Amino acid sequence: MEASEVTARINLGEDNKTQFKETINHPNQLEQELVAFSNSEGGTIFIGIDKHGAVKGLSFEQIEKINQHISNMSSQHVKPSVAPYTQNIDIDGKTIIAVSIAKGIAKPYYTREGIAYVKMGSDKRIAPPEEILRLFQESSAMYADEMPVANTSIADLNLPDYEKFVEKRYDRSIGQLGVELPQLLENQRLLKSGTLTLAALLLFCENRHFIRPQFSVQCLAVAGTDLLGNSFEDNEPPFEGTLENVYYQTLNFIGRNMKKIPSGESFNSPLQWEIPRAVFEEVVVNALIHRDYYINTTIKLFIFADRVEVISPGKLPNSQNEQTIAHGVSIPRNPILQSFAQYILPYRGLGTGLMRSVALWPTIRFENNVSNQQFKVILPRKGFGII
Repeated sequence: MEASEVTARINLGEDNKTQFKETINHPNQLEQELVAFSNSEGGTIFIGIDKHGAVKGLSFEQIEKINQHISNMSSQHVKPSVAPYTQNIDIDGKTIIAVSIAKGIAKPYYTREGIAYVKMGSDKRIAPPEEILRLFQESSAMYADEMPVANTSIADLNLPDYEKFVEKRYDRSIGQLGVELPQLLENQRLLKSGTLTLAALLLFCENRHFIRPQFSVQCLAVAGTDLLGNSFEDNEPPFEGTLENVYYQTLNFIGRNMKKIPSGESFNSPLQWEIPRAVFEEVVVNALIHRDYYINTTIKLFIFADRVEVISPGKLPNSQNEQTIAHGVSIPRNPILQSFAQYILPYRGLGTGLMRSVALWPTIRFENNVSNQQFKVILPRKGFGII
């Protein structure tokens, strides 16, 4: 890193990937920062610069002591260990240390006391339990859809729905497979030690809403362009039932609130939705299959006068962004749901759903809100100076 790059970073101030430290007085202070950066997107700690961005510099003795702290903290205190890259940089005759920490690939990382920190803007905070589970998911150590759901059992399954899936998936009945039901469910990662996994609950439990009501879709249609005022035209509580039931209830809500336009010039031309139904099929399935199920809130669908918004809990995973998903790049967040969905929902897989939506409705937009842990799909409607 050149001095000019450091100066440019100083001028921009602290943020989620940049932090200034005048010095390191307590080794534990450094340990927590290494953990927070590793559990987040990585970044750089500039030591020898105060919180206002003034270059103070470090003495030879300070540099020697801090580098020893870095070595000890990263290899012996942070679990699993990390390997930060350090560089001494001269800025106008004053020496600072740049400590670069990569985004961790073995999350979550903990301090010696067993505390996981994550970055929050220029500061850090202790990660709550649900965020630690997401960190496990990022490192592919644990997926939300394979987590057991307490106080559930095979008795909670809707067996006719499951039997229908088996016949479609294997072209034979459960009895013809030669495997007992509990073992079959275990093999498919739908059952763990007699307890249903989240995938089983979502796919085959009609009473899912009594156990996980937040894993549903809420719909609202308003006459205006925002949620202010009392211009609600149609709204629904969270939909009940299996993922398939929720999907079709959501499509029905959209259908009754979409304007219908003739598909041709003839008076008898059949009517079609102003935004093609196929676009919503892709967007809604994508939200149900790829949302973050570690976040306990519903998917929100808002129909405004000028647009439709579908808001999914959870930012895009790992290295994905708004451009990669539009081009069909897929990183499975819920692999069990994804593997089952093609036999239950109109889901084609391969990460191409949103890409097809772009082809069908080119004005579609995506917003990946990292700080609010949300992914939003925005579908502009015709006739409002947008299309």
